[in-house]
Amino acid sequence: MGLAAKKQQVADTPRPPSALDVAVTPVQSAADRHAFVMFQFKVYQGDPNWVPPLMMERKDFLDPRKNPWFEFGSVELFLARRGGEVVGRIAAVNDPRYNEFHGTRLGFFGMFECIDDAGVAQGLFDAAAGWCRAQGFGSMMGPMNFSTNYECSVLVEGFGAPPVVMMAYNPRYYPALYETCGLVKAKDLWAWELSSAVPPPEKVARIAEKMRTREGVVVRPVNMKDFEGELRRIKVIYNAAWEKNWGFVPMTEHEFDHMAREMKQIVVPELLLLAEVKGEPVAFSMTIPDANVAYKAANGRLTHYGLPTGLLRMVLAARKIRRLRLITLGIKEGYRKRGIDAILYLDTLKAAKSLGYTGGEISWTLEDNHLVNRAIESMGGRKYKTYRIYERAV
Repeated sequence: MGLAAKKQQVADTPRPPSALDVAVTPVQSAADRHAFVMFQFKVYQGDPNWVPPLMMERKDFLDPRKNPWFEFGSVELFLARRGGEVVGRIAAVNDPRYNEFHGTRLGFFGMFECIDDAGVAQGLFDAAAGWCRAQGFGSMMGPMNFSTNYECSVLVEGFGAPPVVMMAYNPRYYPALYETCGLVKAKDLWAWELSSAVPPPEKVARIAEKMRTREGVVVRPVNMKDFEGELRRIKVIYNAAWEKNWGFVPMTEHEFDHMAREMKQIVVPELLLLAEVKGEPVAFSMTIPDANVAYKAANGRLTHYGLPTGLLRMVLAARKIRRLRLITLGIKEGYRKRGIDAILYLDTLKAAKSLGYTGGEISWTLEDNHLVNRAIESMGGRKYKTYRIYERAV
């Protein structure tokens, strides 16, 4: 469906009445910012699948002095209050790099959290839309925190399992809130489950090994002693591999380096693989332990009363991690359809099994990336979660 048709669909969608007793205002003080971060704990209280973020990390993420995304992007944070009590939040986002890269005039929203109240949700979406309209945008899309390079989307199917690291999670009522407030689907993202105990199909393994020999593909773990050099090689592949993908926006050097330093703390070298052909790095895959197991143990705090109890709980919980997330697999154009993806999948499965991991999640993939989705299915992957990006006119 084209955007014009979607705008008409939005116009035809019954909108909830405005909640006259709800005030939506920009975040202006340190107390407001703290309330913005802490509101999640109210929404998810009692939800056994929710993984509390580290409050310190969330505050740093929203701090322009600490998050390099703010070197080019801008955000307005909003809180919804009823009778002085916070009942919702949202971020309105301007990502000029996305619009420059795609030739669009699009605003974004993200970090949406709300009680189960359509009037509150409408007030939040209207506030974000108004801010985007003031920036000169014609529509907005999200949730994005603050682009597809970070956490994004709404979970719409697959609520029975907790989220893996860096993947979204939300209450079951969120999709209905979005749609009641006139937002429509822009794109679905899929998550796949794969067990390391189930051997890959013999035919797939045989073809992959044949292609490995014929194409001269050499797969190796990253050399952590040459981390900066390996990072430069991965950057080239990253920006080349996804440049034509829906929603992709290339990271700046500073963004990429910042994220790499954060990921370095949890990466397992044997699961960060580079594929080379005649000495040229042409593909890479990154699979990381599901650090959400450790984050959940901390319950949002590294310290309690000055003692590092949360950190200790994280360290102990990290020893029990047995699941992984294959977070990215990219191949330079010109080297696709040569079986390199299957080779990387096979080598990752082999390494994961040898390290004692039971399996995990491959996420996310675009619903219409048929080449990638078929490859995952051929390896025994099972689609088990669906996430959605929404949009609306502003």
